[in-house]
Amino acid sequence: MSKIEAELAKLGVTLPDAPMPAANYVPYVISGSLVHVSGQISQNSDGLIKGKLGDTMTTEDGATAAQFCAISLLSQLKSACGGDLDRLRRVVKLNGFVASAPDFHDQPKVINGASDFLVAALGDIGRHARSAVGVAALPLGVAVEIDAVFEIA
Repeated sequence: MSKIEAELAKLGVTLPDAPMPAANYVPYVISGSLVHVSGQISQNSDGLIKGKLGDTMTTEDGATAAQFCAISLLSQLKSACGGDLDRLRRVVKLNGFVASAPDFHDQPKVINGASDFLVAALGDIGRHARSAVGVAALPLGVAVEIDAVFEIA
């Protein structure tokens, strides 16, 4: 078990298998020392986390959905690293998309669910640049989608 997975275990998190792409794209691309992970949608062991923030979901529900996106991002990263998450050097950037009602303006608080989780699990290497964008709808009706860039050794 990697040091990072041991830290995740302390938080009660075991990484699931990396989700397979739902369309004609690859789950990640490695370019030099950067891993670009495709958007991971909000889902947990019960299935897709669907809804619209400010309508059918609270900000707290959205933050939880974003945390599950971050867990999926780490699962994809583990796959990209051949199973060795200790190759991670830094989380570089997150791009967060939040299905939002027209008057919902707390997208940053929703994406904090992913950001706070990554810093809790990874410490300083989990700190990153970020975007948090509200959108009218996301694939399959999910509440949150996040893609990421990681630096690896």
